[in-house]
Amino acid sequence: MVTAAPKNIHIYLESNPNPNSLKFVVSEMLVPEGMSFDFPNPEAAQNAPLAQELFMYPFVERVFYMSNFVTVTKKEDVEWIEIQGTIKNHIQQFLEAGKLILDMPDDAAPAQEETETIKKIKTILDEYIRPAVEQDGGAITFHSYVDKIVTVKLQGSCSGCPSSTITLKAGIENLFKRMMPEDVTEVVALG
Repeated sequence: MVTAAPKNIHIYLESNPNPNSLKFVVSEMLVPEGMSFDFPNPEAAQNAPLAQELFMYPFVERVFYMSNFVTVTKKEDVEWIEIQGTIKNHIQQFLEAGKLILDMPDDAAPAQEETETIKKIKTILDEYIRPAVEQDGGAITFHSYVDKIVTVKLQGSCSGCPSSTITLKAGIENLFKRMMPEDVTEVVALG
């Protein structure tokens, strides 16, 4: 009988602007490039075995997957120093066992006709905004464009982050107004 060699997974931690979220960066890709999966509660994690297991801890409030990291949001009444080792070890053991973090892909957002303006909006998101948001353990995706208003979806550490509203209005909205002044008057986030 041949058995697969155990995986050797390395994980390091990165903080981000949301004091209740911590980014667990893994030494391998977890989901395909450009895809993200946000689990705001245990019910949303039905097809995400790792997220389901993490939600068994009473201090876990939200789980987010993207690229090569898992962002975990904790409850406010617990300190990271008390729980970060437990979460890191759980993720590491789960991945080293060769388990899949997803049973099936997440449903895509409803399609909108891709006009030149929408293509430009998506390009600005991809090139200027997404890398910074991902570095902080979150994700931003295009949702819709109607009446000169860009609607985006914030996930991961961005969800519930005290500075996300400031980032959205002072950073992202100002960038769009500067780069597309005739086309964008406001940027709003879902939720």
